[in-house]
Formats: sequence, C-alpha cells, structure tokens
Amino acid sequence: MFTLLCAGSPALAATAPAAPSIAWQDPQTIRQTALSFLQAQTGGMPGTVKITLGEAVSNRMAACTAMEAFLPPGARLWGTTSVGVRCSGARPWTLYLQARIAVDATYFVAGRQISAGQTIQAGDLIARQGDLTLLPRSIVTDPSQAVGQVAQNMITAGLPIRQDLLHGAIVVQQGQNLRVVAKGSHFEVSAEGQVLTRASVGQMVQVRMRSGQVVSGVVAHDRSGGVEVIVSL
Repeated sequence: MFTLLCAGSPALAATAPAAPSIAWQDPQTIRQTALSFLQAQTGGMPGTVKITLGEAVSNRMAACTAMEAFLPPGARLWGTTSVGVRCSGARPWTLYLQARIAVDATYFVAGRQISAGQTIQAGDLIARQGDLTLLPRSIVTDPSQAVGQVAQNMITAGLPIRQDLLHGAIVVQQGQNLRVVAKGSHFEVSAEGQVLTRASVGQMVQVRMRSGQVVSGVVAHDRSGGVEVIVSL
C-alpha cells in the first residue's frame, strides 16, 4: 500500500530539509573598508586630504569575514577615481565604488610676468591655497622647487608655476671646454672635450673630444665645485 504525501502534509514538512538562509553584507561595512584603505594610502600627501566615497552599489553581497580593498589597474589616488573591495571567503565577490580624492594644499603662482630665460627669485612667487588635483601634477608646492630655476617659456602673472616648465641655471655654454669623465664598474678615465650645446646640471649634453668623437653625458658638479660631464660606460 502506498501513502500519498501532499505538499501541506505534516509528514512532508517534517522530513523536507530547510532551505539555507543567506546572510548579506552590510553595505556600510564595504564602504568603510574602502574608505580606510584610501585614508591609509593618502596619509603621506601634503595639505589636507578629503575623500568622498560613493554608496555601495548593492546590498545583496554575501556576508564576508575576509574583505580587502584594492586600487584597480589604471586607477590613481588623485581626483576622480575608483576603489575595489573583494571578498575571498566561501562566497567570493568583487565590488567597485566611485571615489573623489581632493588635496587642499599650498601652491605657488607667478607674482609678475616672468620672461623665458629669467631666473626665478623668491619674490616672484605668491602662495595660493586650493585643490591640487584640479591643477597640473607638476605644480610648485614649495619655493625651493622654483627659486634659482630658469623659466623655459614666459609665465603670465597669476598663473601656477610648473616644475616641468623650469630648468636649472645654465652652467655650461656652447663651445666651452670641460673635463669629461668616463666611468665603468672598476675604472675611471678623463679627458678634455668641447661642449656642443648649453646645459644645466643634470641635463644631457654632447661633447666633441679631441679625437673628433662625439660622446653624450650628464653635466654634474665636480669635487671642487665646478662642473664636468659624466659618461657612463
């Protein structure tokens, strides 16, 4: 004899396994994981860092005890960016949040019109306060980055001063004879040559040796306070 059990039968209800319930991760803990990561990564930046984080896009992520935040490939800790949070637990998932990182700090603008070739003095700089992420990355944030440097192009009064538009003072003139030092792993030889272009310390320059050979090297200070050209072999 067979007994038919209906869906509502007490016997069926007693023997059927209960469907496991899924616990969901609180979206605010996901945001806090991302925020703590960004705060740690930006701790060494100048000025005051303000981080604005978007809401977690889902409240249906499985509960996780092993969350970690990371910076996606190509993302920067600067301006508008994104940050990822992933779970490596039994129910793995990855979530991305939008973020805005503002860096409020001092930067410097030209206090007067500076012509190309002019050496920048301390009095040429005026301090301003603002979000560095809205300005060129090479903006001058300390007077020492600009004072004594030479403007490559004209800088209009009031415009931010950029390090990539400055170079060191010219210390080597075209046609000047200089000591050229060739350095290897276990030796050093020197000879005199004629510089073919103007240059400042740290710049590459070409030098014609007495043999007629042209070599390239970097202008550097020598031990006596003068300059020489270093050729690495």
